[in-house]
Amino acid sequence: MANELPAITLRVIGVVKNKLNQAESTRDNRWEVVSEIIFDDSLTEALDGLEEYSHITVLWWMHLLASREERLKVHPMRREEFPLKGVFALRTPYRPNPIGKTTVRLLERHGNTLKVKGLEALNGSPIIDIKPYLPRYDSAADAKVPLWNSE
Repeated sequence: MANELPAITLRVIGVVKNKLNQAESTRDNRWEVVSEIIFDDSLTEALDGLEEYSHITVLWWMHLLASREERLKVHPMRREEFPLKGVFALRTPYRPNPIGKTTVRLLERHGNTLKVKGLEALNGSPIIDIKPYLPRYDSAADAKVPLWNSE
């Protein structure tokens, strides 16, 4: 079946600018990091109206991980006391496509630049999409998670 899957091409729409230069630096302070997302000038109009939202969801390419060895199973949260799980059951960066996703607070917009808080992407990460956060679509009241992930 793998040979039947189509290839895709993604367009980089912007880039992250912040002080995070190593993956480890995102662990402790990731929710406090303030970043700028600088969009391609040709997309400035596509941002119109976004400032009406308090939060947005950002999708980015984990460019520094793209050449890492692909893994199908890893220990959750890098903790070996937890049993191995498939990468699709985790939020691990070890994925067939290293796409990151975070919902962040939108602080402000100036032209083609958004200032956001809580983006765990590293400096220079290519942005591949953003979407406004909509509580009725983006949260599930009856969501269930495994016991090991309920901390």
